[in-house]
Amino acid sequence: MKKDYAFVFLSFFFFAPLPLHADEKTGLSDGQTIYVAAYSHIYSGNRERPFLLTVTLSIRNIDPKHQIKIHAVDYYETQGKLVNKHLDKPITLNPLESVRYVIPERDKSGSGANFIVKWKSDRFVNPPIVESIMIGTQSGQGVSFTSRGRGIITPD
Repeated sequence: MKKDYAFVFLSFFFFAPLPLHADEKTGLSDGQTIYVAAYSHIYSGNRERPFLLTVTLSIRNIDPKHQIKIHAVDYYETQGKLVNKHLDKPITLNPLESVRYVIPERDKSGSGANFIVKWKSDRFVNPPIVESIMIGTQSGQGVSFTSRGRGIITPD
């Protein structure tokens, strides 16, 4: 009889569903610093011609009951130099609210550009979805793709 319980118990671990994204941290959080890749251009052809892109940073509070505060939305160029601080003071995102920041196509911060987004909450909440959307058209060809943010550890 004990062997049957052990089999059922161990079977649960072997057949339990796995997370959709192995690198995605699950669980509630009361704040994070998030790195988001933002390609102001990509390269095409053998001569590596820049293909300019418009970048939209999207921050989505996916918690259905609680607000979060965005404390920083900073944009950096390829060499790591700060280009723009998009916030002078924190903003509040209510449950299921979103905000966006647009980097125009004429920006030349580079294929290694990025955002650092810092958010906090006074309670544990579902972490927001933070992603960049890049889109551009040249000579009748269109390019679009996304990049999902990733939480990083910073010494604060």
